[in-house]
Amino acid sequence: MSMHRSLKGASKIAKRRNVLKRYERIDLLRKTGDWKEGDRAFGLRKTKAAE
Repeated sequence: MSMHRSLKGASKIAKRRNVLKRYERIDLLRKTGDWKEGDRAFGLRKTKAAE
C-alpha cells in the first residue's frame, strides 16, 4: 500500500512557491535596483518568483 502524499516528507514534496516573503521580494528588488535602503517595506510592487 502506498503512503498518502500529505504524509510524505517535505523534501519529497518540493513545489515552486507562487508567493514570496517580504524579505525575498526586497532581495529581488535590490538586485534589479528598484529598492534602496531607507525605502518603505510596505506596499511593495509585485515580483515574479525566481526559478
